Amino acid sequence: MNNSWCNFCIKSKYIIIEILELLDEKRLLQIIKENKKLQKLMEKDIIDYKNNYKNFSSIEIEIKPSENLGKFINLDNKDEIEKEREKNYQIYFNDSKVEIKNKYYLNESDKVTKIKILVGYKEKSFGHLFMKCDGIGTINFKRFLRNNIEDMCDMFYECTYLKEINLTNFITDNVTDLSYMFYNCSSLKELDFTSFNTSKVKELNGLLHGCTSLEKVDISNFDTINVTDTGKMFEKCVSLKELDLSNINTRNVDSMNKMFCKCISLKEINVSNFIVDNVDKMCYMFCGCSSLKSIDLSTWNTESVQDISYMFSECSSLEEINLSSFNTSYTNSMEGLFYGCTSLKEIDLSNFNTHNVDKINEMFSKCISLKQINLSNFVTNDVFNMSEMFSGCLSLKKLYLSNFNTDEVNEMREMFSGCVALEELDIYNFNFANVHNKENIFFGCKSLKKINLSPEQIPLLNTEIKEDYLKDLKITSENFL
Repeated sequence: MNNSWCNFCIKSKYIIIEILELLDEKRLLQIIKENKKLQKLMEKDIIDYKNNYKNFSSIEIEIKPSENLGKFINLDNKDEIEKEREKNYQIYFNDSKVEIKNKYYLNESDKVTKIKILVGYKEKSFGHLFMKCDGIGTINFKRFLRNNIEDMCDMFYECTYLKEINLTNFITDNVTDLSYMFYNCSSLKELDFTSFNTSKVKELNGLLHGCTSLEKVDISNFDTINVTDTGKMFEKCVSLKELDLSNINTRNVDSMNKMFCKCISLKEINVSNFIVDNVDKMCYMFCGCSSLKSIDLSTWNTESVQDISYMFSECSSLEEINLSSFNTSYTNSMEGLFYGCTSLKEIDLSNFNTHNVDKINEMFSKCISLKQINLSNFVTNDVFNMSEMFSGCLSLKKLYLSNFNTDEVNEMREMFSGCVALEELDIYNFNFANVHNKENIFFGCKSLKKINLSPEQIPLLNTEIKEDYLKDLKITSENFL
């Protein structure tokens, strides 16, 4: 007997058989007869199996309504595909198969305290199934006895009243998409994914985005070898204080945009095991991680990264960061990279390659503790936007940018505004010919006494020096290169 196309597993009194096409009854009985373990089962259990798999009991879901009531399942779309999907679900209210007034919407007058949902074997996708269902308070998958579900994206998307979910029985062997599964589930406090088999999952982006009450999450068993996108995975998990990422394999990931954005309670994030060789997008990755004091990325190979804009922006507690291994040869955007890193006192960017960078606006904006920056290695030939690059750097006293080529720059608005301690500025090779906006370029630079600039550029700059406190400013033309 060739059993290569089917799998046996006894779980409680139910038999899970993975098949590509529905098994006919004679073939089923033949297989049971030839298997000694199955022969021990009572005839009643065999009948139970046939009913469970062939009909509507292989997956049983129990829902307790939220105090808000309202929608509890997303089956009311009018297109033909959704109408066909509707046939795969049987719904019972208070253990009785009765109709309620609005079918998939609970009202107080319905007096429903419990909903039971049975899922037919033909259903292969749970995508969007409970999307925006404010009527769900708790949900329990009491029985989950098959593994043909392939999609769980947006499954609980914006279930804002969902407080508790039991994932213990989930079978996710063939699921490929978990993106935005719990997006904005703002009432959930705990999630345990240890029963999940994620070996086939490719999409984890937005998985827990906006789970603002989430305090504990266990992803220690995640197998992420096939995952390509982890963007927004933990974005706005503002209550999360600890996160174990030791088992996360990022070898095939190409996007990490906003992965930890606004995780304001995380004091440390250990990503030293991350392999980022194929990642090309890291913008806003740690943005708003305001409790993070240090981060070590010294093992990262970023040779494929194109966008690191606002990557560490508003990491207001960050005092130390190691970027010594960063390869930015293909990076084109560094805008806002350290924006609002108010505790950062020094940073070494001597290994940065900026040959392909075109945006460095707001790169160090509001770095109020930064006393000096060595950018002598920066090549800015392709840069067109430098606006607010150093704005609000209250502690900077000297800046030497004579190596900067600004031939392509058209935007320098407020480039040095708010640098109240800046006394000396070397911009000898600056070319203002193509700059359309130099508005407030030195606004608030009350300590500025000396600017070094090439003679032909002095008239172009003089028109922008309007502040009274700059009337004694000395403009020199000394080429030190």
